[in-house]
Amino acid sequence: MSERLHLGVLVSGRGSNLQAILDAIARGELAADLRVVVSDQPDAEALTRARSRGVETVVLPPGRFRSRLDDSAEAELVRILQARDVELVVLAGFMRVLHDTFLGAFANAIINIHPSLLPAFPGLDAQRQALDYGVKIAGCTVHFVDPGGVDQGAIIGQRTVPVFPEDSRDLLAARILAEEHRLLVEVIGHFAARRIQRDGRRVWIAGAVGSPQHHL
Repeated sequence: MSERLHLGVLVSGRGSNLQAILDAIARGELAADLRVVVSDQPDAEALTRARSRGVETVVLPPGRFRSRLDDSAEAELVRILQARDVELVVLAGFMRVLHDTFLGAFANAIINIHPSLLPAFPGLDAQRQALDYGVKIAGCTVHFVDPGGVDQGAIIGQRTVPVFPEDSRDLLAARILAEEHRLLVEVIGHFAARRIQRDGRRVWIAGAVGSPQHHL
């Protein structure tokens, strides 16, 4: 691996988590080089955010499916990232399911941010799911993207937020999003420091002060 972690970020929408990564790199808080931002949506706001910081962007036509990349697009995505020596792939609001071609090419090197405390409320609109279920604590999760199902990968880190009686879906989502930004940057920082350790579904941070196995 290189001294600075080579990142590739996949996006579909506004890119607020991407912005958190860009800002952390600009502040010198994240020892990473963002090599490329790839989107399946040509008008994604995230692309504008990346270009404003001089980061290369690529628009990848997804093919004929609504919820995933077709085989040729997925193979092209692998080529794009490998050609730029990407070591860690970050899904930051990427709304396509990835399959074996991609997962095999970047085994244990793909992470996703999800707005719930997995394994609760996987899939779309987790914030609404949490409100409808009546939970008192919600939050966000960074997890590995593994074979076996959407939002089912091994959990790397989580953050919690309270749920208030007056919360709307948007109020809760905003509170969770603030924690997403912090958690995602922190987890990427641990990857950059080569401290992420994994044994099956158990993931820990090696060498943390006071503990050889420190969970986020």
